[in-house]
Amino acid sequence: MKRALPFLLLALGLALPFILTALGQEYYISFASRILVVALAASALNLILGYGGLVSFGHAAYFGAGAYAAALLAAKGAGFPAQLLGGTGVSALLAFAFGWGALRTRGVYFIMITLALAQMLYYLAVSSASLGGEDGLRLSRAALWGEVTLGDDRAMYYTALVFLTLGLFVIWRVVHSRFGEVVQAARDNETRTLALGYPVRQVQLVNFVIGGALAGLAGVLMTQLSGFANPSLLSWHQSGQFMMMVILGGVGSFWAGLLGTVVLLGLEEYLGEITERWPLFVGLILLGVMLFVPKGLGSLGTLFNRKKEVTP
Repeated sequence: MKRALPFLLLALGLALPFILTALGQEYYISFASRILVVALAASALNLILGYGGLVSFGHAAYFGAGAYAAALLAAKGAGFPAQLLGGTGVSALLAFAFGWGALRTRGVYFIMITLALAQMLYYLAVSSASLGGEDGLRLSRAALWGEVTLGDDRAMYYTALVFLTLGLFVIWRVVHSRFGEVVQAARDNETRTLALGYPVRQVQLVNFVIGGALAGLAGVLMTQLSGFANPSLLSWHQSGQFMMMVILGGVGSFWAGLLGTVVLLGLEEYLGEITERWPLFVGLILLGVMLFVPKGLGSLGTLFNRKKEVTP
């Protein structure tokens, strides 16, 4: 069942637009696209936080940088492939620069440095007229083929689904490689990993860059989904939301980013339709999850499948 889960999820993802159309709920196709895009960014953070053990509170920097790079390239007439390459590349370079400096620290200092660096970009975007200031940058939806553009809900959805699938595959390959084993070993015991002769800082930096690049890819997709890039994509609130999604899904669980995104955005959407005080109820639900399922929702399966201990 565990091996079949990715294929079942992919089959559900492929069928979802047709199911929603049959139910007369076409609006939720766009909402599902947003879930897929945000899940990619959250999964990228899980690679850094869950598997790397690095509490990066500036993950929105790479998400927003990818979005702004795509918007600037679109303004120059660049197509969607160029936006993907440009946005992902800019975010990877930014992650390298930030990671190179931040990884010289540990603990709360690492958290504060990543937060400070991300906030620098946020205030740069807010104060820069060339980046649209507080209003951000608008762009027209890119063409995919013929007359089909990402402004079409189904085209956008399937594009997001393809890149989320590819992103999760990259994360899976990284985690299950020898490189990924060193990353996780450094998370569990950095001193012992160093004693074994592994270049811990370099390995963590490469992992940090991979996570930043995937977040930038998600940022490019977000600009096409929303039609603009604004400073809120760079803010600490966005970083906090990504972190909450990973924690909610279960830090270090492969599906943490996707599961946490579905639950958190789903709660916000559902409760937002029935009450104006939805943030209060979302907060209470999240508090309950943290108290009663501290390892995240991804751990529920292991709790239910746990065998009873036999007393000799």
